[in-house]
Amino acid sequence: MRYEEAVEYILDIPKFTKKNEPSHTRQFLRCLGDPQEKFKVLHVAGTNGKGSVCAYLNAMLLSEGRTVGLFVSPHLVKMNERIVINGEMITDESFLDIFQFVLEKVKGMEAKGLPHPTFFEFLFGMAVTAFARAGVEYAVLETGLGGRLDATNTVEKPLVTAITSIGLDHMAFLGDTVGQIAFEKAGIIKPEIPVFYADTQEESNRVIEQRAADLGAPCKKIGKDAYEILGIRDKHIAFSCVNAYYGDTTWSLNNIGAYQPGNAMLALEIMRYVLKENSHPKLWRQALRDLKWEGRMEEILPDVYVDGAHNVSAVEGFLRSVPQGEENIILFSAVSDKDYEEMIACLCRNLNTAFYVITLIEDKRAAGMEELQRIFEKHTTKPVIVKESLKEAFSYVLQNQEGRKIYCLGSLYLTGMIKELTSSSK
Repeated sequence: MRYEEAVEYILDIPKFTKKNEPSHTRQFLRCLGDPQEKFKVLHVAGTNGKGSVCAYLNAMLLSEGRTVGLFVSPHLVKMNERIVINGEMITDESFLDIFQFVLEKVKGMEAKGLPHPTFFEFLFGMAVTAFARAGVEYAVLETGLGGRLDATNTVEKPLVTAITSIGLDHMAFLGDTVGQIAFEKAGIIKPEIPVFYADTQEESNRVIEQRAADLGAPCKKIGKDAYEILGIRDKHIAFSCVNAYYGDTTWSLNNIGAYQPGNAMLALEIMRYVLKENSHPKLWRQALRDLKWEGRMEEILPDVYVDGAHNVSAVEGFLRSVPQGEENIILFSAVSDKDYEEMIACLCRNLNTAFYVITLIEDKRAAGMEELQRIFEKHTTKPVIVKESLKEAFSYVLQNQEGRKIYCLGSLYLTGMIKELTSSSK
């Protein structure tokens, strides 16, 4: 079997399986030899920012000379991005080798009448198998859609759990209130295992704290007053920490997202707990400054940014990051199960935009361009241009840039497609 065939098989999984209960994932892991028990797990859930927090934790652990596995989703361009060992994306050869091992175990499960793992379960099984084989000391795991019923939540005794900001997303699966969604995310909290969470709003805070109290889990809230944003310079956002532990030091992130210092602060506090007296914050400072987390207010060409904002709260975070008063250009697309009307309304209300360009993403859930155009024209009097081909849409915004900043957002699928387009043209 070739690598490309392995990827195709995994992509085809949703066509012949359905969501499985956590008990199924546990059976699956047992068939793999319980690889998830061979390292210390840092488990991260949340609506927005969980990938960034995972990336920051990974970078800081590596700076301390620790061996680390990182499991994140979705991937932007290549499936291997989901499985990272000691800072390196898994190779095609290793991917194929682990895939074949996992597939053999899955066929054995099916022979016993057990369901096939889901797309996410299969990749999670591959990731923890890869980490166990590599002998990593730590694994940083990002949940998929929720938390309580997530495949990653079958790790019974993580070292620590973390919950990033909570917002309205995946409401068809997680509930239509912030409290209901927080309940699903808080499902990763384990008895007596410390949980760190980002202060979002009273409703979600209350749910998380109650769940922690019920389970006797030490709970620490990372409030917005824990840090102060100092400004943006040389494409880096600078912030200071209020806690004396970090000293009178300016921290810097290789990003201009106003939402990222909060994510970094959450990761810093987790690191303090994980390494305790063996920690070296000076190393963390350099690691955070050097880390480039793709797809989050990432400058891919001069004054051209991609941002993975794909729900209302993420768009609000994006808006806090855009310089006010400057005229810009927006390239937008979305999937149909998001609240794209409110996302569009937020953009139109709060940005000084010369024109909007709508395109189509390559996904069966893609929102229709005519529908997106109708909503944009409902909320703005600025020109709304429709280009079915992403290549044509991206060429159009570049040709009409005229000194303005271009922001591409609305879906991580769009971000991945643009990154693939720009990398293939280099």
